[in-house]
Amino acid sequence: MATNNLSAKQSIKVSRRQALKSIGQAVVGATAITQAPYVFARQRTQLKVLGTHVTLQKEIRHKAMEDLGIDLIFEPRGSAAVLQKALMNPSSFDLYEQWSNSIRPLWASRSIQPIEKKRLQYWDEINPLCKTGQVAANAKFGAGDAPYKILHVQPDGKLGTQHTEKISFLPYVHNVDSFGYNTNVIQPEEAYKTESWGWLLDPRYTGKVGIVNAPTIGLFDLVLATQAQGLVKFEDIGNLTKIDLDRLFDVLIDFKRQNHFGGFWNSVPESVDYMRTNRVVIESMFSPAVSALNEQNVPVRFAAPKEGYRGWHGVMCLSSACKGKNIDAAYDYMNWWLSGWPGAFVAKQGYYISNPQRSKPFLSSPEWDYWYQGKRASQDLLGADNKISVRKNDKRSGGSYTKRFSNVAVWNTAMPTYDYSVQKWYEFISS
Repeated sequence: MATNNLSAKQSIKVSRRQALKSIGQAVVGATAITQAPYVFARQRTQLKVLGTHVTLQKEIRHKAMEDLGIDLIFEPRGSAAVLQKALMNPSSFDLYEQWSNSIRPLWASRSIQPIEKKRLQYWDEINPLCKTGQVAANAKFGAGDAPYKILHVQPDGKLGTQHTEKISFLPYVHNVDSFGYNTNVIQPEEAYKTESWGWLLDPRYTGKVGIVNAPTIGLFDLVLATQAQGLVKFEDIGNLTKIDLDRLFDVLIDFKRQNHFGGFWNSVPESVDYMRTNRVVIESMFSPAVSALNEQNVPVRFAAPKEGYRGWHGVMCLSSACKGKNIDAAYDYMNWWLSGWPGAFVAKQGYYISNPQRSKPFLSSPEWDYWYQGKRASQDLLGADNKISVRKNDKRSGGSYTKRFSNVAVWNTAMPTYDYSVQKWYEFISS
């Protein structure tokens, strides 16, 4: 009996210890639960950004996430694919990054919502290019949809030039485009005097010509080329009629059937590959592709055509489906883009930012002088990937920022005949 009583007492002690242990664990658990809301409150916002390889780069994504404390999901695609997805599914993105030629289709389809100027921290620093259309008093406005024409949301809901408190896009990255050519094959000529868009249709380069596969971009490269060659004449190259388009594509389809074109590229990496593998020796080109090829010792020159550049302006747009905390994060990201570092990063690829003075401190004097002032490089310059992209004594084709943007022949544009031009473009590509 004594043994049984002892066993009973030991059992009670063990049970008490287990009970106290359980209570202690419960208290710890309860404490953890009370802390949980603070953890969930700090959960990072996920922001979906749909755009092209031009701005959706991993270095930009990592830096922005680090600075803003948000998670960025980048979806880079080719130009046509980006626009198509945005038009069909606004809920698939929070922010859209492409070019100003996409604004009219996006606005008409209600895929984007107005942006409030009062929430843009650096609005007053943005230069006149988007606000008035000119960077200098003698600068050409350029045909087509110059960005200042489609920036402001008018009282009637349309887009126009009257300044209001709401805009259709954030002006940020921009540049002028032309074509690049391999100087091992094509003798370099003089900027603004002898380089010509007509070279894209020169019989000497048959089979070795590349064109960007985008009906609101590549189309204007070929409009400028056919007009420079005297093959077709247009009254307004930024507003082609159906008759103009029929005449243009009759000529272009004839060239294609003679195998004049070596390919139609869909992304910057693809354009680099075209030139690197000698598939083409001349092609529509964007600045980062030229830099990338020069880094690989492929001698490509970015032309400054005597007819003028094709201008483009980057647009950052707010999805019509974006709401709640994602709108706040979207404005943070838009403001971040104009805060200095991003503009300096893209400058090393040849791109400009809408408030360049804020990016100037993030560039060395030689970098600023070369990229913005058009001066000769006083030393080797590194690109955004920290590889040499500019050699000492090189000079940027086309000169300074002001010089280049004073010579825009036409802007990337979605014309009133946009639907018909897309139809004709794909007939041309498939012919």
